[in-house]
Amino acid sequence: MRKKELKLVITFHTTADAMAMEKACKEHGAAGRLIPVPRTISAGCGLSWCADLTEREALKSVMEKVGLQEEEMHECMV
Repeated sequence: MRKKELKLVITFHTTADAMAMEKACKEHGAAGRLIPVPRTISAGCGLSWCADLTEREALKSVMEKVGLQEEEMHECMV
């Protein structure tokens, strides 16, 4: 079992938005990965983007470039 760490978890309104985030991050070289939404968070879809807390501004920038809107940004143990 992996050790849990405090991470940035970005939730989305739709699964399509979460998949678009994965594509955008790959294209722009941004860090992170898709994960199931943690149980402690309620979200519109079942997928979220997980990255180190230090990546917050870089991820916001990528989302602005491609026109993606997050549902919420959380800091939680993942």
